[in-house]
Amino acid sequence: MEEREKDRGIMGPEQGDPGKGREQPASMSTPNSVMAKEEKGMEEREMKKEMELEMELKAEVKVELCPTVPGLQMSFIRGTDLFGYVGIEAVLDQMRRKTIKAGLEFNIMVVGQSGLGKSTLVNTLFKSKVSRKSCTPNYEEKISKTVKLHSVSHVIEEKGVKMKLTVIDTPGFGDQINNDNCWEPIVKHVNEQYEKYLREELHINRKRRIPDSRVHCCIYFLPATGHRLRPIDVEFMKRLGKIVSIVPVIAKADTLTIEERQEFKEQIRQDLAANGIRVYPQKEYDEDPEERILNDRIRESIPFAVVGTDKEHQVNGNKVLGRKTKWGIIEVENVAHCEFANLRDLLIRSHLQDLKDVTHDIHYETYRVRRLNESNMNYSELGLSTCGLFGNEKLSYIT
Repeated sequence: MEEREKDRGIMGPEQGDPGKGREQPASMSTPNSVMAKEEKGMEEREMKKEMELEMELKAEVKVELCPTVPGLQMSFIRGTDLFGYVGIEAVLDQMRRKTIKAGLEFNIMVVGQSGLGKSTLVNTLFKSKVSRKSCTPNYEEKISKTVKLHSVSHVIEEKGVKMKLTVIDTPGFGDQINNDNCWEPIVKHVNEQYEKYLREELHINRKRRIPDSRVHCCIYFLPATGHRLRPIDVEFMKRLGKIVSIVPVIAKADTLTIEERQEFKEQIRQDLAANGIRVYPQKEYDEDPEERILNDRIRESIPFAVVGTDKEHQVNGNKVLGRKTKWGIIEVENVAHCEFANLRDLLIRSHLQDLKDVTHDIHYETYRVRRLNESNMNYSELGLSTCGLFGNEKLSYIT
């Protein structure tokens, strides 16, 4: 009996006191529970911080009164404030598809004396034979007694984008002994295209898309004399700068040295400023700081010293457009040789749409306001039919 009680006493602490056996695990889990509480508290604090941050972001949403409609509240909601993806950016794809389907229209005028390379430069710009001289069979260049404008149109397609290009040439400009008022036919032509567009716009049943024959850009060729602007240059650009966007260029700039070219460009810029001549791009039309910085660089390069050619040559195993001389090859698209690449970027790659916008919003709007304010405007003439854009023009298709 005593041995049995002794054995029970030995086993008691292990099996006979279950409460005491459960205290040990409880005392062991106490640090874990404290850590769990701390982690839970940290998560709550982080969630609270995130909620406060969201509230701060929402509080940053600007609310302004719309200046055009009194009492209308307008808020600017950024992408971070949206609950999810809406799809507003898809509008750009819609605009792109619509523009590709409709095509573009661009009308460019070249003005300058004969022999300055107007046709060659236009061909080089669009890398195809688009000038009247190049695409007209049996063409014989004759100096006309008066300035008579000729236009030729092409449909150019590149990567699915179609553009109707119209090149207006001005043979006979500045080639006469007496060049008085030689700019009047050009001014008349520009205003006639504005009038044609205005009549179409004022029709009761007007076309959904009015054909645009207005001159979007005028490239004025200056001879590489190394001297200042001639009186004919000043008079022409002073008159045309008010009704069309003018981009002056120094033709055949490879006849000047680098130092002569820089000095000539500086003299021309001084003459433009002294005579109040407005050339594209104008400072007053800059809409934002980024555009102003880009246009300031362009204005520092005006007039562009250009060289044109449609012949290819081998340079270091690559085909390049250039003029071959006994001193070497002048690469047209090399900015170290000439500024043709800068001119092409301005006219086509960066400012083509802006040239069209300035023509419509500034030059055409000025003409429209003046015509509608004239008391002698005969509105009965607006019912007369006008020639379509494809009326009597030559049209070719280039792919």
